[in-house]
Amino acid sequence: MFEKLFQLKQNKTTVPKEILAGITTFMTMAYILAANPEILGSTGMDKGALFTATAVSSIVATLIMALVANLPFALAPGMGLNAFFAYTVVLGMGYSWQTALTAIFIEGIIFILLTAFNIRELIVNSIPLPLKHAISVGIGFFIALMGFINSGLIVADENTLVRMGNMSDVSIWITLSGLLVIAVLLILRLQGAILIGILAGTIIGIPLHVTAIPSEGIISLPPSIEPIFFKLNFRELIKPDILIVLFTFLFVDMFDTVGTLVGVSSKADMLDKDGNIPRVKHALFADAIGTTIGALLGTSTVTTYVESSAGVSVGGRTGLTAFVVAVCFALVLFFSPLFLMVPQSATASALIIIGLFMITPITKVELENYLDSIPVFLTIIMMPLAFSISEGISFGVISYVLLRIFTGRFSQVPVILYILAALFILRYFF
Repeated sequence: MFEKLFQLKQNKTTVPKEILAGITTFMTMAYILAANPEILGSTGMDKGALFTATAVSSIVATLIMALVANLPFALAPGMGLNAFFAYTVVLGMGYSWQTALTAIFIEGIIFILLTAFNIRELIVNSIPLPLKHAISVGIGFFIALMGFINSGLIVADENTLVRMGNMSDVSIWITLSGLLVIAVLLILRLQGAILIGILAGTIIGIPLHVTAIPSEGIISLPPSIEPIFFKLNFRELIKPDILIVLFTFLFVDMFDTVGTLVGVSSKADMLDKDGNIPRVKHALFADAIGTTIGALLGTSTVTTYVESSAGVSVGGRTGLTAFVVAVCFALVLFFSPLFLMVPQSATASALIIIGLFMITPITKVELENYLDSIPVFLTIIMMPLAFSISEGISFGVISYVLLRIFTGRFSQVPVILYILAALFILRYFF
């Protein structure tokens, strides 16, 4: 059944490999089940209902990715976008969380239309191959930085922006222990290295009181979603600055998703001879439908997760990987105490090592060709420094277009890329 549904032989993979990939991806992104309710809960939304909405929206979107697109990518409410929802739109600008959900619902409808008319697919396919490779590398550094931050190894500093964390913090040593386990297993070429490293970090955290053992059992019914379900509010949409809110949701989600799809596909050698992603339109539909349904359920923008690279790095190549992730999210609704006991410091080691896996496409870039390598470099470096995948894409596209304009190579730039560059530039001014 799996062979017929997911074409495993054609994609040179197996059921055990795909299951391992799905569990690995889930373990690296399971933190969203705790993080999203915490962030959105600051607006007054019910945290229990948010937990359920986060899991259910992830299940729906990831199943669409699995069964329709047959790609190994998982989706869930996006980090960064949920912070913008809570801290900027609601707490900063004074909108109700119901209005913010309405803006996300409209964003999802717009994305469905843009995908139906192939506009999003056109944007993805217009990105030059060197920039597609650069996006993968940039995401690698971005993911590694997330891992270092989650572990406490890198912390913010008023004077130097960032610095080393306090090495007496046991969370750091949990991450380093997990990293050592993963590294040794990778060198010995043993399967499941990343997942074993996460489990090792979780176990090490028990006597150090970092891993919280559930006190009320491991099985529980999911909290009711009623307090936030279908709570849309269209009345405040007439205010002029709501357009800024809507555009920000649209822009960040579009290019975070594009960056993730391109970057992880490049790493997995899934791009075709023209550098395009197979079934990308179906993948973009999963993202758009997930966002729309997520808003109705009561959560912020659903997007393709960069942690999908964890599953890809251990061999995930088809929708069966995504299907396993969706099953894990379904199980977590009833076994939430068990899944949520995995500490952030345990998954941080996986994110750091995934950063290494993601940078390999740099070998496909001709670095001495400065016409390509300068935009490639800006794409890579801006992702971790600006802590934004979309900003890396923005700088890469703008520099790619400008260098060709000023060197007289106008015909090398697709029309859509000129439009994108202009929109990126205008965004910085307005």
